[in-house]
Amino acid sequence: SKLAALFEHPLYNIPIPEVTEKDKLFIVNPKEKFSLHSSGSDEWVSSSKAETLLPTGKTAYDTYPTWLKFHVGINRYELYPRRDPLLPMLLRDLATQRIVSSVQKSGGTQLKLIMTFPNYGQALFKPMKQTRDQETPIDFFYFSDFERHNAEIAAFHLDRILDFRRIPPVSGRVVNITKEIWDITTDKKLAKTFFISPAGNVCFYGECSYYCSTEHALCGKPDRLEGSMAALLPDKTLAKRRSWRSPWRRSYHKSKKAEWELNPNYCAQVRETPPYDRGHRLLDLIDMTILDFLMGNMDRHHYETFEKFGNDTFLLHLDNGRGFGTHSRDELSILAPLQQCCSIKKSTYLRLQLLATQPYRLSDLLREALAADPLAPILAEPHLRALDRRLGKVLAAVGHCLAR
Repeated sequence: SKLAALFEHPLYNIPIPEVTEKDKLFIVNPKEKFSLHSSGSDEWVSSSKAETLLPTGKTAYDTYPTWLKFHVGINRYELYPRRDPLLPMLLRDLATQRIVSSVQKSGGTQLKLIMTFPNYGQALFKPMKQTRDQETPIDFFYFSDFERHNAEIAAFHLDRILDFRRIPPVSGRVVNITKEIWDITTDKKLAKTFFISPAGNVCFYGECSYYCSTEHALCGKPDRLEGSMAALLPDKTLAKRRSWRSPWRRSYHKSKKAEWELNPNYCAQVRETPPYDRGHRLLDLIDMTILDFLMGNMDRHHYETFEKFGNDTFLLHLDNGRGFGTHSRDELSILAPLQQCCSIKKSTYLRLQLLATQPYRLSDLLREALAADPLAPILAEPHLRALDRRLGKVLAAVGHCLAR
């Protein structure tokens, strides 16, 4: 396994700083045990009551479902640890746990559903809209492109291979539209959009600002539909997140250009603007830029951080559905922050150099990681080959900076 060898490499074993109580997203009472009562209500019960429900000798943490252990493990430095024994279990839960509720997620330009499991875990379901080998047409603007379920799955694994670990775990899954959405939804607006197509397939389209109409309906075969299931982050009422507008945001206009596209010295003013004027925020943004360039994602207008950790924490790389749309073209403008600022973390640069060597070739590592997903193959081969080509261009951009 090339992947196992990669994670043994010294560059993937650089320790994170010691995690103190204030560096944890949640401070957990070690005596509070999690119990699912047969009544169907979810509640934390006091330790004295829990003793009667649990085998003796189990710690309270052992009673938490996998999704809750994932939430409890989040800290200032990482969303999940490098060697996380929970990860395979969480991915398996996302792919296999029984779905007890499906409702549409509000907001956004395209249809997404929130699925709930019997253990109160939740996942964000993005349905399949395109086949693996459909490229985004060259005349499409980036903001009118479809979101791809397989891009969400591939982005999670790529983010982990780059050792960023800033994307919540994602698994592929085949859902039965009738039994796992239509029959159990309590969302009246969503329920009104189901129909049987002339071909006898079950379809629905939901309500959203784009692509929610009978012409863009999602149809099963006859009621089976594949999609991506992403583990949800803790509810914002429990762990507030702050949304930041990216300084290199595109104009989202058919003819206007953004300031960074017109001003070659744009980075100088970004460096003087909080929060980019201190700490490692700008370097973290350049990490995200490299991830986006490798997958061809032009749609990074915002990013989020956990409010509790202030400016000294990682960026969450959420919403990656517009990646992996084209393999035949490389959008070099995505690399603007790297090219204009000529800055990169040393650890990121060393890992990128490692991933360009034969024993740790990036395409081979991602192919191996994606082979374990229930919907494999996730990416068509040309997309995997494009990764190696794009990695070469990232390293070349750093080389130009070093030369300057």
